[in-house]
Amino acid sequence: MRVLGLSAFYHDSAAALVEDGVVVAAAQEERFTRKKHDSDFPQQAIAFCLGQQGVELQDVDFVAFYDKPFLKFERLLETYVAFAPKGFSSFKTAIPVWLKEKLFMKSMLKKEVHRHHGQYDWRNRLVFAEHHQSHAASAFFPSPFEEAVVLTMDGVGEWATTSLCHGEGNKLEVLKEIHFPHSIGLLYSAFTYYTGFKVNSGEYKVMGLAPYGEPKYLDVILDKLLDVKEDGSFRLNMSYFEYCTGLTMTNDKFSALFGGPPRTPEERLTQKHMDLAASIQAATEEIVLRLTRSVAKETGLRNLCLAGGVALNCVANGKILRDKRFDNIWIQPAAGDAGGAVGAALSAYHQYQEKPRNKPNGSDGMRGSYLGPAYAQDDIERRLTAAGARFKTLSDDEVIAATGQALADGKAVGWFQGRMEFGPRALGGRSILGDPRQPDMQKTLNLKVKYRESFRPFAPSVLAEDVSDWFEIDAASPYMLLVADVVEGRRRAMTAEEDALFGIEKLNVPRSEIPAVTHVDYSARVQTVHKETNPRYHALLSDFKARTGCPVLVNTSFNVRGEPIVCTPEDAFHCFMGTEIEVLVVGNCFLEKPDQDPGLKRDYKDAFELD
Repeated sequence: MRVLGLSAFYHDSAAALVEDGVVVAAAQEERFTRKKHDSDFPQQAIAFCLGQQGVELQDVDFVAFYDKPFLKFERLLETYVAFAPKGFSSFKTAIPVWLKEKLFMKSMLKKEVHRHHGQYDWRNRLVFAEHHQSHAASAFFPSPFEEAVVLTMDGVGEWATTSLCHGEGNKLEVLKEIHFPHSIGLLYSAFTYYTGFKVNSGEYKVMGLAPYGEPKYLDVILDKLLDVKEDGSFRLNMSYFEYCTGLTMTNDKFSALFGGPPRTPEERLTQKHMDLAASIQAATEEIVLRLTRSVAKETGLRNLCLAGGVALNCVANGKILRDKRFDNIWIQPAAGDAGGAVGAALSAYHQYQEKPRNKPNGSDGMRGSYLGPAYAQDDIERRLTAAGARFKTLSDDEVIAATGQALADGKAVGWFQGRMEFGPRALGGRSILGDPRQPDMQKTLNLKVKYRESFRPFAPSVLAEDVSDWFEIDAASPYMLLVADVVEGRRRAMTAEEDALFGIEKLNVPRSEIPAVTHVDYSARVQTVHKETNPRYHALLSDFKARTGCPVLVNTSFNVRGEPIVCTPEDAFHCFMGTEIEVLVVGNCFLEKPDQDPGLKRDYKDAFELD
């Protein structure tokens, strides 16, 4: 049985194909259209998923959509009525769009697919899952657990913002929910907006900024904005927020509480913004830990699955792991709305059709999240040649050796191999790599390659078998969703003068043997690399270890500010020519910057707004 899962029309549209309960393909639409966070119907992602398996839409038994528009519209109407007459301008903006498009999603889906795929029996084959049902299904069904607690936390679905489920076999039972407008995700987004970053994409910047500050406003948040119970249930004081009826996240009362208007994106970041980031991060961790401690006590279960946008907060995830209320934690790598496509498909298969779940065998069902397109070597060579690239074609062993040497020489390397990752993280398929021992590598990659804010941290990829020698973590972290500290023996002690530094001044102080991936609080967002899921990337790390004694590489996504992660060999070459990446490796093709035609150079530096 085949099920095609779709998420669309809000942000991060995606498609996923499930065959007999196995996720065989998944991709975000943005990777094909090159429009970041593309919310349009995922036509190209659908074409990829079907083409990957060599099937047509007529060969698909069900199409599953990741939420229920009528329930979402009900929430919209009830919210406006509850706050009326406030919010009329927002109401006037939103309602026509709903009446024209979103409310009649079934007709819209039929129209979109019919345009490209001809006749399809929609009456009997189109199914809808609730938003949090899709998230929970994406977390539990691919997990390595037969039974688990499933916690979903995000902005909002139809009504639910936080939900707790019990997963066992092919069943998911909802135990508890917290409803809109009370939302951890929207609280975090309010501070994202107030500190001058873009909602729905800038939350990870707030998380990265937090270690530069102190949680000076935590008590204010807990006293004025938030009522958190011991079991983690919570309510927001809505008099400080505007998102129910307005066009902004916060209001004048919120601004007065924190001593000024929201920061504009052009304004310089100050210590206050860093302290605000630290405070909302601390508040989020407090809520999440109370929730997880409570559900562990109530259920007695020892396995935890996480999904929803808040599950991408890897700092909070690391705190859950170290809290040890659960023996095992598994987080959906595409925890945001894109992953809803996977969850909708799996929910339709297991819950709607009541198909049995494949017995977990210790590994998860996301296959390393390498679920996107791959390119054969002859196709790579053809595409690169057409783009004007000059390259050498090496053997498998030569590629690893040449790339390992380039990295050991301190060069920035574009690494394009195998199937593209599904989700927001580059995991060694579409990555930019560097030597983590270089003190200036973080600043170089941020300012000269990524063209983004200098404070943004980079993640380490580490051989799974060596992780405990470098980081304080005793669990696998293949999806870069857990933060752990660098082990004590690898750290560098700070001088009194260095300890006295504040804010961004801390950035240039090396803190360990691998300063390029060690954040200012000695933490790192760890990716463990496993030979079973990515043998070529594992081989590269092993080669780098043999040359340097270090089994760790800097790993960041292969893109520049404002663009999605690269999808095709041509995308990789254009990014290579528009940045200061010095070496590009696509399949077995090895490219060096001095060999390229300078007339093909692209100027990315001033091309994009900060997102």
